[in-house]
This record gives sequence, C-alpha cells and structure tokens, in this order.
Amino acid sequence: MTLFLIAIGAFIATLLGGSFALYFKDKLHLVLGFSAGAVIGVALFDLLPEAIELVGENRGVSFTTALVGLGFVIYMILDRLILFHNHSEEHDCHNPKHQHGNGVLGAASLVIHSFIDGAAIGLAFQVSTAVGVIVAVAVLVHDFSDGINTVGMIMRSGGSRKKAFSWLLMGAIAPVVGIISTLFFSVSGGTLGIILAIFGGFFLYIGASDLLPESHHEHPVFATTIMTVLGIAVLYGAIYIAGV
Repeated sequence: MTLFLIAIGAFIATLLGGSFALYFKDKLHLVLGFSAGAVIGVALFDLLPEAIELVGENRGVSFTTALVGLGFVIYMILDRLILFHNHSEEHDCHNPKHQHGNGVLGAASLVIHSFIDGAAIGLAFQVSTAVGVIVAVAVLVHDFSDGINTVGMIMRSGGSRKKAFSWLLMGAIAPVVGIISTLFFSVSGGTLGIILAIFGGFFLYIGASDLLPESHHEHPVFATTIMTVLGIAVLYGAIYIAGV
C-alpha cells in the first residue's frame, strides 16, 4: 500500500512540474535556466553522492568520479557525432533536426532516470521501510523539477505542446514502472551506484552544455542566470531536507 501511494505521488509530482512548464512556455528561457540548474543540482547533490556511497566504499571515490566522466563523454559523443552536432553556419547547433534529436535524447535520459528513481525506491524498501521512505522522499521532492526539465528539453528543441506532454506522460509513468519492476528483480548496491554515476555525467552535460547555453541565447543573461542559481538552490534545499 505504501509503495502504491508513493508511485501515485511520483506520477502527480512529475505531471505538475511539466504542466507548470507548459503553462509558462512564453517564458521558456527562464524555464530552461531553472532546468539547467535543476539538472546540474540533481547530478551534484543527488546522483553523485549516492553513487559515491554505493560504489566508492569498495572501489574508491576516484573510480566513481571516473564513471561520471565516462557518462559525460558518452553523452557528448551521442550529441555531437551521432546527432551530427556542428557549429558551422550551414549546420549550426540551432538546426531544427539537431535540436529535435538533442531534445529527444535529453528527455529520454530523464525518463530512464525517472525509471531508475522508481527502481531505487522499490529496492530501498527491500532493505527496510525506513530506508525506503528516505529514498522515496528524496525522489518525490525533485520529481517536480524532472517534469519541468522534460518539457523544457522538448520545447527548447522546437517540439509541439503535444509532443512535450507525451514525453511528460512517459516521465510520469516511468517511476511507477520502476517501482513495480522491483517486485520481480533485485540488484546490488554497487551496480545501482555505477548506473547513478554514469547518469550523473549525462546530466552534467545536459545542464552545462545544452540547457544553460540555450537559455542565454538571445535572452537577458541576468534573469536566466538568477533562474539557474535558483534551480541549483531549490534542488540542494529539497535534497537536504529529504535527507534530514
């Protein structure tokens, strides 16, 4: 029953965040600025510490940070080579085809991350109810930002409201599926830590190399910078409160 309520809460929190971003789509540069900070905050204050705790205890912190670097490089290769990222005038970074592919790749990463969040909740409850509740609170407090980030990536890439909502719906369902999936399997803490570290690298690239520059493009730098700092601060505060 507890897991069921948490799953519903994750679904609603993600939908609310995405709906907020859709409603304020005319202020997309501010939403993107906040999203950039939120994504970077998730990587630095949530994924990296959890990965270090799960992996670093046995293999060392340097191994964990190397995995973060690997995730960053993997995403950069996907972005620049497979999606044919090019800064030339003929095929610049604002090319609609590149933007579409980049936005979908970013949104897909967030959906997978949300699935892992759900799985983390379920696996935590396998350890104990107390640990499960702590992990669940940590996930729920940033699901709202996950919804904003997912919509922001699709809208930034020129996607329609319908497409953005479709990805938002997938992002909202993903943690529910993740929770349910743990009824049928279990993984070691070390394996989960490796996954979290690699996704930390993904999110650092998305936030710093994609969302942040795009939020400043042809918009007031001061306002978007404030929103980025706010996004980082909100995620830090939420994760800190969840861990108390």
